[in-house]
Amino acid sequence: MMWYDPQPFTLGGDPRANLKITGLSAGYGPFLVLRDLALEVRPGLTVILGPNGAGKTTLLKALAGLIPRQGEVLLNGEVLPTQTNEIVQRGMALVPEGRQLFAQMTVTENLELGGWLVPKAERARRLEEAFADFPKLRERAHQLAGTMSGGEQQMVAVARAMMSGPRLLMLDEPSLGLAPKMVAELLGMARRIADAGTTVLMVEQNVKKALAVADRGYVLERGTLVASGPATLLARSTVIREAYLGVDAAVRTAAVSRTASSALPA
Repeated sequence: MMWYDPQPFTLGGDPRANLKITGLSAGYGPFLVLRDLALEVRPGLTVILGPNGAGKTTLLKALAGLIPRQGEVLLNGEVLPTQTNEIVQRGMALVPEGRQLFAQMTVTENLELGGWLVPKAERARRLEEAFADFPKLRERAHQLAGTMSGGEQQMVAVARAMMSGPRLLMLDEPSLGLAPKMVAELLGMARRIADAGTTVLMVEQNVKKALAVADRGYVLERGTLVASGPATLLARSTVIREAYLGVDAAVRTAAVSRTASSALPA
């Protein structure tokens, strides 16, 4: 049984958000993970790919205001604030890696926290919409979040983020540690959220399935972009295979050099 209503999602803010990033650098203390990054998140579903340590989660944390950033970030042409609460008010929400629910609070209480910045009456209306979008959560409304399975907790995390009525939803590794059937359901849900008008920016390790639901993608390697384009083209790209098979750039360069040397006359 699906955890969500296959009809278009009702939760979400003003649709068709566009995020333009120029010269973005971010990291932890003096250590920079991202360097002079430039990319654009258009309406639809954009996926960020790359091997472990490429800087994918760092990118989402910087955009969410969880770590300092340098550079320019524009949401629909306006400068994005650096404080997390102001970023949420502007219409961006993050579903973090590992879900980070309040385990000793109920499903309803977790969802209400997602809409904490809006008036009480509006929060109650959004809660009803969340239960309409995720009907199974209504059945579990009074269950402690910590007693649910990983897939169920991820659904609560997504619904909690949608309670803020985002124009742009960021998903960090939504399929991590989940069974294949639940992975397909979660990625299908991300696609439906995008189709309903909320722009989606997703970091995902399941490359094949992520590109199957995405409109476009970017490939990060060691904090810099190495490829971008429509998802259908990236799925066939040698850059994707090299990034995930661990072919080092130095190894590729050496191979090219050997080939060139062998072609020279003795």
